[in-house]
Amino acid sequence: MLIRVVVTGAGGRMGREVCRGVLHDPELELAGAVDVRSVGADIGDLIGERPVGLRVTEDLRRCLETGQASVVVDFTNSQACMGNARLAVRFGLNLVIGTTGMSTREIDELHTLAEEQEVGILLAPNFALGAVLMMHFAQIAARYFPQVEIIEMHHDQKLDAPSGTALKTAELILSARGEAPGAKVQEQERLAGCRGGNYEGVRIHSLRLPGFVAHQKVVFGGNGQTLSIQHDSLSRESFIPGVLLAIKEVGRLRGLVYGLENILNL
Repeated sequence: MLIRVVVTGAGGRMGREVCRGVLHDPELELAGAVDVRSVGADIGDLIGERPVGLRVTEDLRRCLETGQASVVVDFTNSQACMGNARLAVRFGLNLVIGTTGMSTREIDELHTLAEEQEVGILLAPNFALGAVLMMHFAQIAARYFPQVEIIEMHHDQKLDAPSGTALKTAELILSARGEAPGAKVQEQERLAGCRGGNYEGVRIHSLRLPGFVAHQKVVFGGNGQTLSIQHDSLSRESFIPGVLLAIKEVGRLRGLVYGLENILNL
């Protein structure tokens, strides 16, 4: 049986890629495309392919009231995502969320909503399989190299900093290494912020420049050696296999699951 998918944020760069991926997957069917941009456009035209007879709408409620969807995929922004999620959960639909920049309070609310309505929500800061492996390898390395810093590089249209991937990586590192090692010297920042943000002892540096898509390097330092683990997304196509996997697996979940690694059996 086909899994019928509604994509919110369908007119954005990631949304268009998700729609393309769903349209070309024989196990999935695109049941709706929602965005405040390009309203009325055929989604096929929007992604540069032949028309498919499905037009972009700005009304998610009306789209869900048809009763044809089973999964909602959200790639909007942190302001729109919660409203979309609340509505989808009220309709008893499972959710895949790639929107970043959400607060801890909002994530807690999503967890509560999913538990109450007995639906699955998969929230992931990064859907690139290589990025998930990068985070996994960093968690392993942190057991042996406690001194580490993260450099994340994204395009200049990204709103939040640091990235959700960097924060997730820091959390995994902390879970593996425990307390941060003491500072070797008393640092003096001659320019405030030049040493990056400090997430419980893990320094994170954020670059925002044209030309980048999504990149992250985790750099470990030890006596006489360094270890760098880097992942590069060269196009948004890199995220689609993970998104499609999440769509197919989220129906088996109950409650909120944070991170694609939880369905990869790492």
